Amino acid sequence: MTVRAAVLPAVGAPLEIAEIELPEPGPGQVRVRLAAAGVCHSDLSLSDGTMRVPVPAVLGHEGAGTVLAVGEGVTHVSPGAGVVLNWAPSCGSCHACSLGEVWLCANALAGVGDVYARRASDGTDLHPGLNVAAFAEETVVAAGCVLPAPDGIPLTDAALLGCAVLTGYGAVHHSARVREGETVAVFGAGGVGLAALQAARIAGASRIVAVDVSPAKEELARAAGATDFVVASEDTAREIRALTGKQGVDVAVECVGRAVTIRTAWESTRRGGRTTVVGIGGKEQQVTFNALEIFHWGRTLSGCVYGNSDPARDLPALADHVRAGRLDLGALVTDRISLDDIPAAFDNMRAGKGGRAVVTF
Repeated sequence: MTVRAAVLPAVGAPLEIAEIELPEPGPGQVRVRLAAAGVCHSDLSLSDGTMRVPVPAVLGHEGAGTVLAVGEGVTHVSPGAGVVLNWAPSCGSCHACSLGEVWLCANALAGVGDVYARRASDGTDLHPGLNVAAFAEETVVAAGCVLPAPDGIPLTDAALLGCAVLTGYGAVHHSARVREGETVAVFGAGGVGLAALQAARIAGASRIVAVDVSPAKEELARAAGATDFVVASEDTAREIRALTGKQGVDVAVECVGRAVTIRTAWESTRRGGRTTVVGIGGKEQQVTFNALEIFHWGRTLSGCVYGNSDPARDLPALADHVRAGRLDLGALVTDRISLDDIPAAFDNMRAGKGGRAVVTF
């Protein structure tokens, strides 16, 4: 069957909207009709080569939809069921999984090298981006890449649970472990950053400072829970300390992935504070510290993959927050777009505009 998709023909090349041919699901596979797909900065990182996957590929890793068909051996979902896509399915048997750290699964991205579809015009083999190829009207994925969608949440909103919310919420609750009454700074008010701001509010943070290069994001940030907004500059750390009695925040969450931002987030925390890095930067982004300051400040700097989340465990908890009104998925979305608008959404991300654009099918 032929469907439309956004294809990355080569690293650094513009996305192309094209017809692709999908096979029927084989053993252990599921075919899904997409209801919505979020446009994440990680897709841009794949497009420009910051993260490497085989190409040509269909990108998109944050999505939700309806099961059309299942292959032999698939029992946890059935045709007609709503599902959330999980781009990093854990194998359950590697060392990280044995430790319960499923977000570090050594085999989570084993499927990205597979050929999952072909370009209709010339038969070119296509790879599934980050496993799920959500920038398409339909996709065929491994059974581990689908989780039952939570009841009572529209699929067009539930798509955000698959990456932005799991990552932003998890960074605050699982990695930084923000406690009630602590002060928090979130660097970057894109989709993940806005989710982190909401998570800090849910955790009971007493002061939540949003930092972004764009003054236009202040309204979005405050709606998500920010008590203060700082336009990023060389004085950012000083401004944050001024807002916190010259101490610095207890926790900084960096959602940008740039050396200067990571360094500023570190400098914005108090002595003994915690900095969690969520943003994905290139290997050329070198962050430096001297040995004396590491000793003196006693701060903790930690990486964070997928919010240190276990999707099967965390999706129900997130759904409870949504249904209770504590977590507003709609507040993360700045644009509802079509498949044809994805290239323009990439341009907006490069320019630092907006929160989360969501493709609705």
